Amino acid sequence: MASIAGHGLRIVPDQSHINVSRFLTRAALQVPNHRALAVPRRTSGGEVLEYDELTFAELEASVNRACNWLESAGVSQGKRVLLMVKPGQALIVLCFALFRMGAVPVVIDPGMGLKSFRSCVERTRPDVLLGIRLAHVVSWVFRSSFKSISQKILVKNDAAFRSQLTVESSDFQAAPTRESDLAAILFTSGSTGAPKGVMYHHGAFEAQVELIKTHYDIEPGEVDLPMLPIFALFNPAMGMTTIVPEMNPSKPATVDPARIVEAIIRNDVTNSFGSPVLWTKIADYCERERIQLPQLKRVLMAGAPVSPELLRRMSRLLPNGQVHTPYGATECLPVTSISAGQILSQTWSKTEEGAGTCVGIVLPGVSIKIIEAGDFPITTLSEARVLAVGEIGEILVTGPSVTRAYDALPHATAASKIEEDGRIWHRMADVGYVDSAGRLWFCGRKVERVEVEPGVFLYTDQFEALVNQMEDVFRSALVGIGEAPNQEPAIVIEPMADAFPKTSGARDAFVSRVLEQIARLGGDSRIRRVFFRKSFPVDVRHNAKIHRLTLKNEIDKEGIG
Repeated sequence: MASIAGHGLRIVPDQSHINVSRFLTRAALQVPNHRALAVPRRTSGGEVLEYDELTFAELEASVNRACNWLESAGVSQGKRVLLMVKPGQALIVLCFALFRMGAVPVVIDPGMGLKSFRSCVERTRPDVLLGIRLAHVVSWVFRSSFKSISQKILVKNDAAFRSQLTVESSDFQAAPTRESDLAAILFTSGSTGAPKGVMYHHGAFEAQVELIKTHYDIEPGEVDLPMLPIFALFNPAMGMTTIVPEMNPSKPATVDPARIVEAIIRNDVTNSFGSPVLWTKIADYCERERIQLPQLKRVLMAGAPVSPELLRRMSRLLPNGQVHTPYGATECLPVTSISAGQILSQTWSKTEEGAGTCVGIVLPGVSIKIIEAGDFPITTLSEARVLAVGEIGEILVTGPSVTRAYDALPHATAASKIEEDGRIWHRMADVGYVDSAGRLWFCGRKVERVEVEPGVFLYTDQFEALVNQMEDVFRSALVGIGEAPNQEPAIVIEPMADAFPKTSGARDAFVSRVLEQIARLGGDSRIRRVFFRKSFPVDVRHNAKIHRLTLKNEIDKEGIG
């Protein structure tokens, strides 16, 4: 047993059980007085930024008090707890408390819309609602969706939350969780279908922490600004300070970049994760104000392919840092990673020729295979045809951070998981290939490929890259008109804001330039249709993944033959 002077905190490090909360205990012993968490608070004038802060010792004590508080309210090991709390101090304290207790936090993106949110709640069947007052109102108005809940616990806002933890004891005996015990249920973004609850076990969480920390050489004492709330949960386990960003997690693209940059500079932030859409806004602001970010050691961009122009711009803003683009999914993260330097010097010229997007070398402990893509369950790997180097197929991943199942969705689990010799292989639902250097190339989502004739496919990431490099194009989407296996391929363009064609003549000229670009770069001659949209439907999590199936359905409904 160890005690931390000045904090009244006694800690019993437990190495016998697998539980991600033990890493917080370790940090509280090693760096008790280091800042663990800082939540921004504006004064009444809205100009001066202050922070509500917790050290690692204080965070550890708060987590233990929260454990005692929740236990006294009836929460126990194995109970599913729907967590409806805004990003901040309460969210992190409660998540780690639930981990430590062996209870199972259920985390659903608030931005997915009420209908989808209710569907996720109904399917997950939580036992407890732990949330702010608005969450309690929603659960009362839509009682049928929340009928599995037998207990509701109100969580006050961050300013008053600590006053709720009235239990004096800051000691708590952690539940004896094992590697295979369920730790949390986290939902996918639903970018190509309904969101699914991913069952995270304690072993997968620990593997993720170790993999991210080791690969990116993250050191205790670093400072992180996570622009995806779920990433804040890893920081205490890595001894990193978390600066909670001033942004609406359900509408990340509405972020004020000035406030993000202010937080980075004021807190000497060394690490930050965000989607390309967010970093584009930040780059715009920094260039306009002539600001550089020498504090940042690394920027992680994910959620959608990243343009070379954004990589160049961000690299110029980071004189002491590097941009990385990890590849993975809620079901397994990370799988590969590649730096901006490698992309710009080695792979992007091939991307602009239609090779797809290189996502890097597979990380240590992770293995991949490329198999012939199909839409049917695979029980064993012997049922799949493994493809050779350079052949495009479905991406399979296995490793210690790969999750085993979806919650209450046996058909989705059967369609996405293959068990072989005690290992779980996850079907990423992405298509790609491995090159002769062992690098993985992403070509698109399997469900979004366009089948122009039986067994002949065009892949979104390969063809969109041909068009996206045009000056007036913000982004593009390859879609298939009609039904497979005889779809007509078409390109949908979202022009730059000032380049949307306003007349039929301007439209025809734009279409001609697009088709000439595809032909010049060796694209498929079957692409003869071009459509325009002022904005694309995108996912709620990153505001970056294009809903191509929604675009396809819109065009099909227009009856264009």
